[in-house]
This record gives sequence, structure tokens and C-alpha cells, in this order.
Amino acid sequence: MTDLWQIRWLLDVVIVFTLLEGMGLWLHHRLTGQGLAPGEYALNMLSGLCLMLAVRAAVSGLPWPWVAVCLSASGVAHGWDILRRWRQRQPSFK
Repeated sequence: MTDLWQIRWLLDVVIVFTLLEGMGLWLHHRLTGQGLAPGEYALNMLSGLCLMLAVRAAVSGLPWPWVAVCLSASGVAHGWDILRRWRQRQPSFK
């Protein structure tokens, strides 16, 4: 039981750190105009956060639909990010 509590606590710390990192990147870009624009990292970060939430739900013993929703959201965000990056690299034939 102690191991699961430690895993949940660690996941919570990583989730909070990731959210703070995203806010810090956004704030830096907003204030200075430098660094990455949110569109460059937001979908990737969302995908990772959803994966962490899926693991958190699983180790917390939540019903499987919670895990499935988090995994599905991660997959959608990841697919959207890949498609967006792919389209940016395609040459335009106008």
C-alpha cells in the first residue's frame, strides 16, 4: 500500500511540475516574444499529461473508463500534433 501511495504522490508532483513548466514557457513567450510559441509544444505536453493522468487513474484504482478516456485523449493529442507537424513540412504547390 505504501508503494502505491508513493507512486501516486510522485505522479502528482510530476503532473504539477509539467503544468508549471507549460505556464512558465507560455509566460516567457508572452512577455519576451522569445522561446517557443505555445502552438509548438502544447499538443505534445497535453499528450504527456494525459498519459500521466491515465497512469494516475490506474494506480488509484479508478474504474477502467477513466483510464481509457485519458489514453484516448493522449492518442488524439499526439495524432493531432503529428498531423500538424507533417503539414508544416509539406511543400506547397500553389
